[in-house]
Amino acid sequence: MPTAPFESRTLDAEGLPLHVRQRHPGGDPAVLFLHGWLDHSHSFDPLCEHLPPDWRTVLLDFRGMGQSGHLGPGATYHFSDHLLDVEAALDGLALPSVHLVGHSLGGIVALAYAAARPERILSLTLIESLGPSGGPPEGAVQRLRGFLDDARRPPNRKRYPSVEAAAERLRQANPTLSPDAARLFAHHGTHPTPEGEHAFTFDPRHRRRFGQGFDESQWLALEAAVTCPVQILRGSQGLSPSPPLLQGRLDALRTLVGPPQVFEGGHHVHLEQPQAIAAAIATFVQGNVRYPP
Repeated sequence: MPTAPFESRTLDAEGLPLHVRQRHPGGDPAVLFLHGWLDHSHSFDPLCEHLPPDWRTVLLDFRGMGQSGHLGPGATYHFSDHLLDVEAALDGLALPSVHLVGHSLGGIVALAYAAARPERILSLTLIESLGPSGGPPEGAVQRLRGFLDDARRPPNRKRYPSVEAAAERLRQANPTLSPDAARLFAHHGTHPTPEGEHAFTFDPRHRRRFGQGFDESQWLALEAAVTCPVQILRGSQGLSPSPPLLQGRLDALRTLVGPPQVFEGGHHVHLEQPQAIAAAIATFVQGNVRYPP
């Protein structure tokens, strides 16, 4: 079967427009992909080239990122808002249940949603995502101070003379990002300004610190509530929490299927090894498909 093109749709999240792309809407299984912080759905494009063409593949742009709408003046982004994005995507596309794949922030959102809505998630693939960095309890006051300080600073949308310059800025911030990956992010994640420059499409307010976060015991409780099969895919040069923290989080996932699989690459390993990561996802999803009675 030839690979169908992605179609764009705008869904409603209580008045906020959410952008999704999907292909083969009549296909099965249905797999929803969630991108990382300040990224967008096109970060999965190279990987999707290697997925089975008959899948219903859905790519979501979180609110304030990609082509989704931004919050109005005076509003603040919260982690739990992204769970609303997932639910709006499932409801708007009439998907009773899906397989979830999340990278980085997308994996954290995916795991939290799977805990809250276990009946809607068939399997969970986490790419370079092992949970938030809540920090010790004594950091709670400083977190609130940082949140208040950030709210005083006006959003700063930087301009770049070209898409190539924006891509280079991404590589400066993340040296493990390959030139091709940086160009992909910048090409789909910027728009021209009236002055002829280029600015990233994400809402700069996403750079503000959250006022609240999960402590480790709360996060482990969420992990323990996940009932679907879980697999973890990591990059050999990706994020690496301390061994005790990593082991504690792995132990809390009661439905983890085997140890984490490690692939050569950094935090965006799915862009560096798209074929290998796609094969791991395909094998896992196809092994956890539920057929109607």
